[in-house]
Amino acid sequence: MYVIGLQEVNSKITTFLSDLAFDDPWSIFFMTVLSPLGYMKLSSVRMQGLLLLIFVKHVHLPFIRDIHTHYTRTGLYGYWGNKGGVSIRLSLFGHTICFMNCHLPAHIENTEQRLDDFEKILEMQFEGEGIPSPLDHELLFWFGDLNFRIADYGIHFVRESINNRRFSLLWEKDQLNMAKKKEAFLKEFKEGPLLFKPTYKFDLYSDVYDTREQKSLFWFNEKKRKPAWTDRILWKVKNNSETSKEGEFPEEENSISISLTNYFSHMSYGISDHKPVTGTFKLEMKPLVSDPLVTLNAEGEWSAEHDVLIRYSAGPEFPSSAWDWIGLFQMNFRHVKDYVTYAWVEDDEIASNRDSKQVYMSGSEIPKMGGEFLLCYYSNNLQSIVGISEPFQIQPSQTPVEKDLPGEGSSWLQKPDNPGSGDSVESPKNSEL
Repeated sequence: MYVIGLQEVNSKITTFLSDLAFDDPWSIFFMTVLSPLGYMKLSSVRMQGLLLLIFVKHVHLPFIRDIHTHYTRTGLYGYWGNKGGVSIRLSLFGHTICFMNCHLPAHIENTEQRLDDFEKILEMQFEGEGIPSPLDHELLFWFGDLNFRIADYGIHFVRESINNRRFSLLWEKDQLNMAKKKEAFLKEFKEGPLLFKPTYKFDLYSDVYDTREQKSLFWFNEKKRKPAWTDRILWKVKNNSETSKEGEFPEEENSISISLTNYFSHMSYGISDHKPVTGTFKLEMKPLVSDPLVTLNAEGEWSAEHDVLIRYSAGPEFPSSAWDWIGLFQMNFRHVKDYVTYAWVEDDEIASNRDSKQVYMSGSEIPKMGGEFLLCYYSNNLQSIVGISEPFQIQPSQTPVEKDLPGEGSSWLQKPDNPGSGDSVESPKNSEL
């Protein structure tokens, strides 16, 4: 999985409204990079300049459920979203995970305000029944521009320590490290060692700390900012003993474990006065969910020469809906709405028995060029992909496009009108995850 948190994304009113109507440039960029590698955008949430994106490999899609998003404003006493947090929670193979991307108040003197704001973000609740609070998830990631600074030491001592790569001299005065020792709600959060240079504040397009040559209001020189590790990634694993009954021991096989592979900054990026930070984690768990809710496959040979068949079967507990659909996707599809065509599972059903059902797609909607494709079953009730087929080949059409004749040859079944064409119903192209 790739989980990407951005802060201070361009949120001028015209840009923000455009990004609400269409994918924002950052999402498009990451989809362009990751979709050829077999990752699709699972979910995203944005609040003004805060953006959180999750990309996953296709193979995991049927085992990721209960996806919910939330945002919490903390700027201007909770009325403005320039500061706060955006969150995505989900169930991965039956285990609950929450991701929180935060942008907390700036300036060295605002430590208490940062802590108060994060406590407020932690108190939020996702919409829906039975969804745990952030701290009650088995695994919680907290990251972003947390804006904690280095206290007490002067700018010259801090810079000299950095130049000599004696980062450990600064750790004990890092405000977040200090807070983790005092604040009960932070004590269980873990972080990798800060073995990279503080990530703020740099001159743009350089690896030089703030020289601040520009003038401020009334032509006074602004004070140079002291370097700080403002950009952080932390995590918390829920203690199993919290949920076990008195006198009982938690089942170790149901636990989730995480290890940090690497944690560093990327000095080559210069478009911001911050340097981006990445953490790579290895997550190990016993799958509590091992079977997809829906299994499906393409039947027979597929080509645009004729209508094609899909067979699927659903588990007994699957909450099916008349608005469920099966999409045909290219192998490097970007997100759930990036389908080639689709079939409604009820309206396009042609046969069923106790074990499975059969759905058709019109040959006129099948790509004539052929290639390798996937089928995905989208659940309207669960708002996610719950089944995915093995890759399969569509044979190139032997009939030149200009010689296709209406009413001849290919379609042996008449597909009903698109239920999404009416005013009261949205087609999948207009629906949201």
